[in-house]
Amino acid sequence: MSRLSLNQATIKYADLATALSVTTRAGIGSIGLWREPVAQVGLAEAVRLVADSGLRFSSLCRGGFFTTADPAARQQALDENRRAIDETAALAAAGAPGSRPVLVLVAGGLPEGSRDLRGARARAADAVAALAGHAAAAGVVLAVEPMHPIYAADRGVVSTLDQALDLVGDLPAEVAGVVVDTFHVWWDPDLATLIARAGREGRIAAYQVCDWITPFPADALLSRGLMGDGHVDFASVTRWVLDAGYTGDIEVEIFNQELWDADPAEVTQRVKKAYETTIGL
Repeated sequence: MSRLSLNQATIKYADLATALSVTTRAGIGSIGLWREPVAQVGLAEAVRLVADSGLRFSSLCRGGFFTTADPAARQQALDENRRAIDETAALAAAGAPGSRPVLVLVAGGLPEGSRDLRGARARAADAVAALAGHAAAAGVVLAVEPMHPIYAADRGVVSTLDQALDLVGDLPAEVAGVVVDTFHVWWDPDLATLIARAGREGRIAAYQVCDWITPFPADALLSRGLMGDGHVDFASVTRWVLDAGYTGDIEVEIFNQELWDADPAEVTQRVKKAYETTIGL
């Protein structure tokens, strides 16, 4: 399982040091981090912890949330994303060989009171373009993550791989790509074709996996499950991603209250078992 990466969201309540420790002890070689736990210890300490862990760094979550139409708020969002780019570069440099300087971007939802979905998507595209120069200078890939349409109003106006690929299409592939997250895209009848397109264009910056489980909990954000517990055809999606030329780590990113409440060391073992059963790379 040399390509398995544990995204820190799967063990959300673990601080950074604990997350790195349980990942290492589980024999998982890579980790994807979130900005909030990094901020809790400070970037310099986070860099030291990642370097000492011996783990690869697969991505930082998350930037984005730049659909606002207010000029001052937009500038604040861009400045915050530039800080996230710098954090990504520093953490990737601290990681073991094979680390990937990928910053995951979630576009954001509709501004309060707005129904202008097309306008929000256009502003998201403009924001990624505005960040491209800073990302290029830092050696960071901006990875736009399309989110399932149920989140279009409040979290992610970019809903399909097609939209995400179009959004980054005018930028260099080494600067801007897309995230293939099984939870968000598994339902798309054109998924095989779109993944193949992403591969041809050199745009697959990250591959994240978790399952779509039903019935949904009260909070739709927590409706992800361990691979094999739901409805996603991981064999097919993974084959399409590999055939498209993706060679990076495969992150397990699960928002699930039961997993969050469990012992992080136990969760890492459950992740390994589920990954081995459904993906096994």
